[in-house]
Amino acid sequence: MIVVSKCLAGEPCRYDGGDNLVPEIRALVEGGEAIAVCPEVLGGLPTPRTPSEIQTDGRVRSKQGGDVTETFVRGAERAMEICRENGCTAAILKARSPSCGKGVIYDGSFTGARVAGSGVFAQMLLDAGIPVVTEEEYRGI
Repeated sequence: MIVVSKCLAGEPCRYDGGDNLVPEIRALVEGGEAIAVCPEVLGGLPTPRTPSEIQTDGRVRSKQGGDVTETFVRGAERAMEICRENGCTAAILKARSPSCGKGVIYDGSFTGARVAGSGVFAQMLLDAGIPVVTEEEYRGI
């Protein structure tokens, strides 16, 4: 079983209320080969919501300055529970997301600048030994 970012399966759960549909990923979910999660929604954040980024101090803050770190951690922990319950052995997650980004995330300045790093959920998966790729790596973009 593969865990995937829910927005990649076409669910409108992005911060702006949209999705990031990748038809092949939706097909994995529909075919029972993958389970879709949105750690931010699982943590209790609404859709739409103020964008958030991981800051240089490791905290997750909304563009308005609110500290949403605990919400991101709570959602990532719940997503990990779902992974364990479903026997997930790999992940396809949304690139650059503060929850799901792997290897490169936005730098916390809300300017579109990027830095090395991973989102809260992606890092939990990696720490648990579960391989993670982004949709860009999955599609060869």
